[in-house]
Amino acid sequence: MSLKCGIVGLPNVGKSTLFNCLSNAKAQAANFPFCTIEPNVGVITVPDERLNKLAELVKPERIVPTTVEIVDIAGLVKGASKGEGLGNKFLANIRETNAILHVLRCFDDPNVVHVDGSVNPVRDKEVIDLELQFKDLESVEARMKKVEKQAKTGADKDAKKTYEILTEIQAALLQGKSARTVKISKEDEKYIYDLHLLTIKPVMYVCNVDEASVKTGNRHTEAVREAVKDEDAEILLITAAMEAEIAALESYEDRQAFLAEIGLDEPGVNKLIHAAYNLLNLQTYFTAGVQEVRAWTIDVGFTAPQAAGVIHTDFEKGFIKAEVIAYKDYIALGSEAACREAGKLRIEGKEYIVQEADVMHFRFNV
Repeated sequence: MSLKCGIVGLPNVGKSTLFNCLSNAKAQAANFPFCTIEPNVGVITVPDERLNKLAELVKPERIVPTTVEIVDIAGLVKGASKGEGLGNKFLANIRETNAILHVLRCFDDPNVVHVDGSVNPVRDKEVIDLELQFKDLESVEARMKKVEKQAKTGADKDAKKTYEILTEIQAALLQGKSARTVKISKEDEKYIYDLHLLTIKPVMYVCNVDEASVKTGNRHTEAVREAVKDEDAEILLITAAMEAEIAALESYEDRQAFLAEIGLDEPGVNKLIHAAYNLLNLQTYFTAGVQEVRAWTIDVGFTAPQAAGVIHTDFEKGFIKAEVIAYKDYIALGSEAACREAGKLRIEGKEYIVQEADVMHFRFNV
């Protein structure tokens, strides 16, 4: 399944530097606003040591990790919702993403200019929030006008439900709150899904800090935590400049040595990718054979047929059964054959809920 995250933030807060760390695509990174004029897109390999361990046992012809698409979106300024700066293009790019990685500058450095003249991540957050909320309010009120007449006559139940949900979202937006603060059930999401609201998307606040603050944070990150305490959002501390140094090292050994020297167990970008998975309620399962060992991304709660459908729609349509081995059993016993002999290979049907890191093989008929 396709997963796309958009990196957003005010100009010159470290978005492009972070993007360069995450992907092989090279966005221009310079010390001035609007450095990134066109959205840069990079496909990122999701780091997963479990995939490597399976490959060591199976020795396949190829290893295929799962990926995340990252879009580095042009900087935003006040008035973007009205088309100021690169506003309309910026907002259209966000609409296409599954989640938002909102980069906030949380470091002091007089040599790096700030578009508003001073470092204040809470203010910066509010600037972007407000522009996204304005745009969503336009979309919501336009749809409300469209369904109002049908909703108030009561003849069209779908129109009535849609209007009720939109009224709640409108109230939140008018109070300066994002659409994601309105509790909407899974079954009711269908009434507003086609609006692709910007502020309903899950968000992670990526605090770009100085190296000394990457473990403990600082006064800026504490201010961010306080500001977002009532939001259903994640916060991650990262030092974009240091991540760029790590990414520039050619060998795995050099990167590990660098991390050990600064007291970190893994690069911050790895943590960011895994946190994005949690944010979107995603998980991984594996297929393992002599041709390839591969990781697949699915929603948490997917049934076996749904998981099979991620490989090919025919697998879901003609699903018969799934052969399932728990990852820990596969690693402990060393092979599919050994798991089968030990009774650790299970046959599961259409109702089976796939678990994190299951190793699966599907039987189907079309």
